[in-house]
Formats: sequence, C-alpha cells, structure tokens
Amino acid sequence: MQFLDFEKPIEELFSQITKLRELSAKNQVDVSSSVKEMEGAIEKARANIYSTLTPWQRVQVSRHPERPYTLYYIEKIFTNFTELYGDRQVKDDKAMVAGMAMLNDMPVMVMGQQKGINTKMRQMRNFGMANPEGYRKALRLMKLAEKFNRPIITFIDTPGAFPGLEAEERGQAEAIARNLFEMVNMKVPVICIIIGEGASGGALGIGVGDKVTMLENTWYTVISPESCSSILWRSWNFKEKAAEELKLTSTDMSGFGLVDDVIPEPLGGAHADPEKMAETLKEYLVKSLEELNAIGPETRINNRIEKFSKMGFYDEAQA
Repeated sequence: MQFLDFEKPIEELFSQITKLRELSAKNQVDVSSSVKEMEGAIEKARANIYSTLTPWQRVQVSRHPERPYTLYYIEKIFTNFTELYGDRQVKDDKAMVAGMAMLNDMPVMVMGQQKGINTKMRQMRNFGMANPEGYRKALRLMKLAEKFNRPIITFIDTPGAFPGLEAEERGQAEAIARNLFEMVNMKVPVICIIIGEGASGGALGIGVGDKVTMLENTWYTVISPESCSSILWRSWNFKEKAAEELKLTSTDMSGFGLVDDVIPEPLGGAHADPEKMAETLKEYLVKSLEELNAIGPETRINNRIEKFSKMGFYDEAQA
C-alpha cells in the first residue's frame, strides 16, 4: 500500500502492525489484541485526516496510483463488455476506452479515459490524455448507442486533453466542441461520472449529460492547480493556493450547481476499498438510469439544455 504525504500517521501505524506480526511469527507470541487495537487506531486516524482534507490533498487522493481507473469499474460493474476501436479517420486512441456492455439486464454504451496501471501502460495510454481521435471515437460510439437506443455512461479521469502540436493540427478544439454540441442533443440517457481528475476540455469532451456526478475525492475545473500556479505565479510552488482558489472539490462543484450528485467514497478514498466503491457506483447507475428511462427523449434534451444554459455567473451590460 502506498501512502500520501499527509497519511504519515497511518503509515506509522501500519508499520507497527507489520513489526508486531513479524514478532509473532518469529517468537510464537499472540499479538492479536495489540493488532486489533492498532487497526482501531488506524480507522480513527483515517477518519480524522479525511474529514479535514484541504483541496490540494483531495487532488492528491484523486491521483493516488492505486486508485481504480475506468477499466476496473467496467470489469466490476458491467458484464459482456466488448471494446470497440478507432475513429474511422486517423487511428485508435488508447487513452479513450469504449465499448458495449450490459448493466444487469440493460444494454449500455460505456466509455472513459484510462491512465494505465504501470509505467509502460501509462505511456501507451498517454497518461489518460486523449487526442482528437479519442473524442471522435467516443462520439462515433455515442451515435451508435443512440441508433440502438442504448444509454451512455462516461467515466472521466484526465489531467486534460493532449496539448501536443500534432493534436492541435488534427483539430483537438473542434473535436471537443463537436462532442459538446452532439452530447447535448443525444436522445438516449447520458450519465457522466468523474472518478478521478476532471480537467479542462479533456473532461468536458465526454462530460455533458443528464447527470454529471463526482466521486467524493475528485476534482473538476478548467485547469490543474500546477498549471494555474505556473501561469499566475510563474512557479508550481503555489499549487496548494491555486487549488484553494479554483474551488475544484466535489463540495464546491455541488454548491455551484455544476454537478448533480456527489457519491461518497470508502474511508481513505476509493483506492482503500475499490470493490465497495464499484458496488456503490453500480447502485447509483442503476437507480439513475431507471429515473432517466422514465423520461421522454425530448424532455431529457430540453432539461439538459436548460441545465447547462443556467451554469455560470454573469452580468448583462445595458445598451
């Protein structure tokens, strides 16, 4: 298990438990009562730490290397997943995974960014940063889902769309903008779940839906704290302050009305108990789709347009 810098008290308690078990194995000493006491102390320490997380600490939790990614949730929540490939224009983007699956007895189309679980896979997945062909693949499959009346479920976890020169040459901005336009008008239910990082247009490209939902320890904003810090203060040293000022947590986003729901995570984050997180997420998806399927397509589209049109704060100048 890997620990974040603010989890040092928990790490020390785990270290003590390890030493006690080694002592027990070596000297045949019963340490079960001491271990149980330590485990209770770990739960209390976790509760204290996670009840007072700062915005920057939540960003760290959302990036935890053991946090479940899109393919984990697809494996645990859905059955009969069949991955589909390619945008029919350039190539297949490995940063965006998508395919048909079954949610209980309901056929759905599911997609999301995938970061990779080790160094080699992260490079192949481009660290979850999709190119234009990734967003065009997503749109192609959304249109396919609409044709066959399959609800669409997207998992968002990206530090942003890939900012490389070749991505811009192939129309990164146009691909994302096209997705925004098309997703608003989808006739089938669309549910978007932010499971980790939700940065910039990279998140928005698959983030327009009837329900836009965040897991508790995720973030959603126009720019990462590090990039914001480098622009405003010419240094990454102010990333903690940037995270505070960006108001990027699930609590902030819910308060602004920019997301519909916030799903609680297990104590210690989704990585502390991935199976429980997947179960909770599945229950939410099943319930939400039951609600959305009871609404007609035209009503869903109108509700979607109205919801996104009301977002933001602005003043109109008098002529």
